[in-house]
Amino acid sequence: MQQPALIIMVKNPIAGKTKTRLAQDVGDEMALRMYGILLEYTRDQALGLTDVTRYLHYSDHVRSDDGWPGDRFIKLVQVGPGLGERMAAAFDHAFARHHDRVIIIGSDCPGVTTELLDEAFAALTTHEVVIGPANDGGYYLLGMRHPHPTLFTDMSWSTSDVLEETLARTQVQGLSTHRLPVLSDIDHLEDWLGYGWALPDL
Repeated sequence: MQQPALIIMVKNPIAGKTKTRLAQDVGDEMALRMYGILLEYTRDQALGLTDVTRYLHYSDHVRSDDGWPGDRFIKLVQVGPGLGERMAAAFDHAFARHHDRVIIIGSDCPGVTTELLDEAFAALTTHEVVIGPANDGGYYLLGMRHPHPTLFTDMSWSTSDVLEETLARTQVQGLSTHRLPVLSDIDHLEDWLGYGWALPDL
């Protein structure tokens, strides 16, 4: 299957357990509503892609009434105890199905547009790795042409060192890497407002 694949990692939305840092600013119910908007936005950007297989990996269970068309998204449950293991497993699943370029994203970055995803897939025609740096020191997108499990093992996730450590590992392996623009995930209210988005009604 020589076709690119997009992996979207999503969390099952539960009040009090979803976007907990954002909830500290706006409360549990508002954070849940805002995450729902982010999910819809991410879905629409993914649907704008052509000739791409879309995989939706839920944190806990597949929802049947989730608003993601079943004929456009292959829905799965994340596998592994931690973030690194879950991302590695998602990549392995896609590469086992012979996709030639695979990109993984989360579901909480309004800067990830259809155009940006197209740029990332295009970059993988000439680079082994593409990465989207987040302004908190992590990354909002990672793409590869082949599995590179060392990018996920023994990583201190959710720290400001993730991006630089990942880039250091690609350098050690001699992997050509393309960097996308630096963007902000939605972790706090100021991140949301920074994109010019108004607070939704409850």
